[in-house]
Amino acid sequence: MARKTQKPHKGLMKRVKVTGTGKIVRHKAGKSHRMYSWSPKRVRKGRHVATCPPCETARIRHMLGLC
Repeated sequence: MARKTQKPHKGLMKRVKVTGTGKIVRHKAGKSHRMYSWSPKRVRKGRHVATCPPCETARIRHMLGLC
């Protein structure tokens, strides 16, 4: 019987990106609606991508099938 292989998590593949140096980047949450109470500075900061912390990077890479 053939050995089962690890399938990549398709939902996570759509939400994160692996950079050339191996970091995991994602978009910040909470940017779909109800931003009228936010300050303009907070809205601008929400446009940029965020780097995932190293404690989650190993788990994310495993889910993507990169390790």
